[in-house]
Amino acid sequence: MYKSLFFQILMAVVLGIAIGYFWPQVGSALRPLGDGFIQLIKMIIAPLIFLVIVTGISAVGDVKSVGRVGVKALIYFTAATLFALAFGLVVANVVQPGVGLNIDPASLSEDAVNAKTTTAPPKDIGQFLLGVIPTSVVGAFASNSLLQVLCFAIFFGAAIVVVGREKCKPVIDLMETTLELFFKIMAWVMRVAPVGAFGAMAFIIGQYGLSSLSTYALLVAACYGSALVFIGLLFIVAWVYPRVPLWQFIKYSREEFMLALGTASTESVLPRIMTKLTNAGCSRATTGLVIPTGYSFNLDGAALYLSISLLFLAQAFGHNLDLGQQLAALGILMLTSKGMAGVPGSAFLALSATAGALGIFPVAGVALLLGADRLMDSMRVVVNLLGNCVATFVVSKWEGQFDRDAMLAAFRGEPRTPDVEEAAEPSAPALKSPQLTSDTYSG
Repeated sequence: MYKSLFFQILMAVVLGIAIGYFWPQVGSALRPLGDGFIQLIKMIIAPLIFLVIVTGISAVGDVKSVGRVGVKALIYFTAATLFALAFGLVVANVVQPGVGLNIDPASLSEDAVNAKTTTAPPKDIGQFLLGVIPTSVVGAFASNSLLQVLCFAIFFGAAIVVVGREKCKPVIDLMETTLELFFKIMAWVMRVAPVGAFGAMAFIIGQYGLSSLSTYALLVAACYGSALVFIGLLFIVAWVYPRVPLWQFIKYSREEFMLALGTASTESVLPRIMTKLTNAGCSRATTGLVIPTGYSFNLDGAALYLSISLLFLAQAFGHNLDLGQQLAALGILMLTSKGMAGVPGSAFLALSATAGALGIFPVAGVALLLGADRLMDSMRVVVNLLGNCVATFVVSKWEGQFDRDAMLAAFRGEPRTPDVEEAAEPSAPALKSPQLTSDTYSG
């Protein structure tokens, strides 16, 4: 058991909580361990996504199918986010977590919020779309801008398909070999995952403490309760359409989910969850397109948190929003919540923009959430990650690029069989990404 990565991370999280609780100053000082591990992961994310998408598109050999996958993914993302926001509003109306607080606006300052939100969000949809197009390919990789890397990768993969697979074979072979090297680097990095989870959890508990739970008890209960119901709905969606037993998938990916919880970051597991999904029957091209895009466009956990927090703040200032105001807030949150993954204080930016647009409460009121924000990380991380995994299964099935037999074999721990695009195109080389198990990182 002690060789299992899941067990190692679990023990590291428990030890981190204990250190942060009993020795808060020591826990706060351990932040570099968590940050260092996440930086190691970020070091390989951009090139890994590029290689996965390019080799996946070249294996499919059909540029039109790539466009269909993108459109279908965006349709699913929009529907899921809209439902999450609306469901959060319903929960906040029923629970009313902010009623009775009677906060005086004059007692608040915007300084704390400004310090948290150091990066300004895009001002409009045009600016956001222009931001997806890299001004420099090198700059996109250097800044770790996943949407820009995704944009360039699609162009590069499409060019290989148009020029011809045979003519580009030396380039494809080089990329396949390079992809193997990156998976090996990822395996080395994952050996220190328990250390990263330990440092991150010790810092969170040491810095923010468990005492703040009582201050925001009703808000925390509303967010986590709605998350549990939403996860139950994801179980239903996963089983009804792609016929995925989601509990078995969570068991199959337990190391990734525990690591995401420990580091409070979905980025820390992005490379591994993509490989797990590919091994579980989703095509490499679909996985490579849906997961990175979902990290910006399908933040279901963040959507739940935003809608509940918005009504919490309105109630705290004594405002009861009517149906029209709540629908307007829903539309604004749909816009402000998109494309902000990786932006510091993105939740505060979205709430500040919504508060400013509606004029319901002063923007400085967002500072009330500073104490509760970290307590929501576990909820947001799990729902965001699980929501994107379900999206990958749904879009793969929708596009006809899902092999359920391969998924069931992966859940049983059997070696991976060729995926959909390989079966459809015998000349395409087999995936070189390894079958990921706990033994991969502990042997």
